[in-house]
Amino acid sequence: MEKSKELAVISEQLAVNSYQLQQAAFRLSVSSKQSSVNSYQLSVNSYQLQRAAFRLSVSSKQSSIISYCLGIIQKTIGRQMLFSACCILFTVYCLLLTDNCFAQGKYLIIFKDKNNSPYSVSRPLEFLSQRSVNRRSKQKIAVSTRDLPVNPAYLTAIKQTGANIWFTSRWMNAALVQTTATNIQNILKLSFVKGLEVNGTIDNPAFRTGRVSAKFETSETQSLNYGLSKTQNEMIGVDKMHDLGFKGEGMMIGILDAGFNNANKVPALKALFDEKRIAGTYDFVQKETSVYEDDEHGTEVLSCMGAYVEGSMIGTAPKASFLLLRSEDNRPGEDYIIEEANWLFAAEYADSVGVDLINTSLGYNTFGDAKTNHTYADLNGNTTIAARAADWVAAVGIVCVVSAGNFGADSWKYIGTPADADSVIAVGAVSSNKTLAYFSSLGIPTDKRIKPDLVAMGQSVAVVAPSGAVTTSSGTSFSAPILCGMLAGFWQANPSLTAMEVIDKAKKSGSQYDKPDDRMGYGIPNLFKVLAIQGEMTELFKVYPNPTKNEITLEVNNFIGKNYEANIIDISGRNYWNETLKNQVQTISLEKIPSGIYFLRVGNEDKISVVKLLKE
Repeated sequence: MEKSKELAVISEQLAVNSYQLQQAAFRLSVSSKQSSVNSYQLSVNSYQLQRAAFRLSVSSKQSSIISYCLGIIQKTIGRQMLFSACCILFTVYCLLLTDNCFAQGKYLIIFKDKNNSPYSVSRPLEFLSQRSVNRRSKQKIAVSTRDLPVNPAYLTAIKQTGANIWFTSRWMNAALVQTTATNIQNILKLSFVKGLEVNGTIDNPAFRTGRVSAKFETSETQSLNYGLSKTQNEMIGVDKMHDLGFKGEGMMIGILDAGFNNANKVPALKALFDEKRIAGTYDFVQKETSVYEDDEHGTEVLSCMGAYVEGSMIGTAPKASFLLLRSEDNRPGEDYIIEEANWLFAAEYADSVGVDLINTSLGYNTFGDAKTNHTYADLNGNTTIAARAADWVAAVGIVCVVSAGNFGADSWKYIGTPADADSVIAVGAVSSNKTLAYFSSLGIPTDKRIKPDLVAMGQSVAVVAPSGAVTTSSGTSFSAPILCGMLAGFWQANPSLTAMEVIDKAKKSGSQYDKPDDRMGYGIPNLFKVLAIQGEMTELFKVYPNPTKNEITLEVNNFIGKNYEANIIDISGRNYWNETLKNQVQTISLEKIPSGIYFLRVGNEDKISVVKLLKE
């Protein structure tokens, strides 16, 4: 009977998972109340046991073995010879070494070519959406062989080895596979395999649960009330953009983040779901479609662009559509380079769906596996997986906005990746008084490029928490989406621009464009300065003469059956003239308007267009 009871106890111990094991290790630590001699001889305190468990990559099977042995040790200490306990620990060590031989890790395999592919650049709709093809065509970007999917025959051959394929990359011509260390050697011998992107596994070997604070996020503070987003929006002219009627309609923004906890239940984001403006979701960490039960960081990022609660918080692009993608594994433990691979897979997916912009409030420098750590020299814009992926994003006509990072006050100090990529906008953070936030990452001194590129408000900004409360939080995680939403509205107003032209004009609108530095880049962008740089837009109407001294003639295209409103606004947003247009061609007197730069806005519920107007 006693034996049965003991077996039952052991059976329960076998069910302990890795987290419970660490807690058990803490409880089993030899305290001063217990034998100090045993404590010294075993050299095991709670911290060492937890670190040992982490280093040994505790799987559920390993947890069972260790739990069983720890239970016996607990009975052994104080009753039997210490030698017995040492023998048990040695046995555990040997068992774990044996078990690790059969552990399955994730490897990023690179293929040699795309020869004999069933796909063709002449049939892009077999692997890209119509919206994605249209974005390329609009910017005169051809579909290339880099866009072709991985050869299916290669994937079939890898599966036949017993490996599990998680994701593939068109742009890198690669596959993320899960297999044993023994089998990966067999795969590397296949004739079409070039090698590994990283020498070894790229995933975190430990099972992790729970949540820790995101890299670019500081803790939420108190709940606040009316108009919390006012300062962050006005700083870059978003309020004026909304007054002109550009709120992101027709634009699609992909968000690559750590999860979007409760985003589908938050009142401030309700319109996104009611109006079916969530274009899709996918979790590249867990390989599933649901993203609403994971980290809250993405919810807060989304709110900076998509929230709409008048009088409380309005995002910078509240009428845009959003693609929500989880690439970051933000559970406790250190980063692993697989998260950069996840970013690549998510970015390619966003491209195939047809996003116009990508916002990513993520960044990487060092990892749990030290051999994959980045150095400052690596962050040259062309070396890391994430930076190369970001440049490929730009190459297909997507504007990519990246948080510069919150490393400014720690030992790393400088930007991470993919903020280092050449063709992205890396966004730093400033406070409400437009001074650099203490945590905002700086540009690397040895890098001659300007990084960060721009800054926006990122200290004590308004965000919506998963609880639904409007709160304040800080980080470049939020300065990036605030700016990204502004760019979506600007691109909406200037649909003929290419992605690189949008980026260029945003930089030229910066508050210190003439004297950029490694703290704030080109400075704080301003929507109205960007619009002024862009000049006239004549797809909807014509205005002449421009510049003018006394009057203008306004001619609206396809006027019949439409009700158009027109108004003239100055740089500060002051309205000087407005009326409902009654004729297709109409003369407007400007005698009472002072000399200066203005914006003539014409539109209705279907279309809006704005031109720069110069009164001499």
